[in-house]
Amino acid sequence: MAAPHILVVDDDPSLRELLQDYLGDHGLRVSAVADGRAMLARFEQDTIDLVVLDLRLPGEDGLQLARMLRARMPTLPIVLLTGVAEEADRVMGLELGADDYITKPFSPRELLARIRAVLRRAQPQGQGLSALSTLPPTLPPTLPMKATPTATPTGLASEGPALAVREDPRRACRFAGWELNLRTRRLTAPDGRKLELSNGEYSLLLAFCSAPERVLSRDQLLTLSRLHNAEVYDRTVDVQVLRLRRKIESDPFHPRLIVTERGAGYRFDAAVETLY
Repeated sequence: MAAPHILVVDDDPSLRELLQDYLGDHGLRVSAVADGRAMLARFEQDTIDLVVLDLRLPGEDGLQLARMLRARMPTLPIVLLTGVAEEADRVMGLELGADDYITKPFSPRELLARIRAVLRRAQPQGQGLSALSTLPPTLPPTLPMKATPTATPTGLASEGPALAVREDPRRACRFAGWELNLRTRRLTAPDGRKLELSNGEYSLLLAFCSAPERVLSRDQLLTLSRLHNAEVYDRTVDVQVLRLRRKIESDPFHPRLIVTERGAGYRFDAAVETLY
């Protein structure tokens, strides 16, 4: 089975070369281009399985490129490269349909982990991982919580400490017609449908239910949710919010329950009732 084909779009030639070498050494086929025009040309030449897209390409709007890709190829996995201060762009990119993001400076190992996770999630239900299952493991059992910028030759970063999981004395709670059972970790929709939640989705929803109608920063959500180390490393708060919205919002792109507070974080706009 052919290796997944990754297209890196970034104007930094040294970064393109480094990612081609590193990702290629870990079982991925990698192409790298400097701008949107070259990106489109590559799509005409070959099949692309995932795009790593820098939002700050000189003279181009990365968000527009992401929007165009999502409109033309709705199932194409997209990972965004962003600057530390580009919070609004990160949120907008995720709301446009990007699957994940990573901030510069970053660790190539972290990017590899995110790419592999996004590719796995993109696999249709019932299908194996094909070429993905042959990729060598690259992460230790205990994973760091988030990147801590340190000086490295290519502007990449190392990682920092981790968090544990907390327990909640409640057994069930209700909001906007939804019911969350804390024993079974099942979510029941107002129409009676049962939804299964991933560890990250469940932990984040529980955090929102613990602090309804309050603005919570991303750091506060990490602390409240106490996500597993792997979840924190592999799935950012914004990505978890987007996935949770897709499950509980009637229109994920115009959310009414999990509201984005620009520059501050998120607010869970619902009254929460403890059932038992």
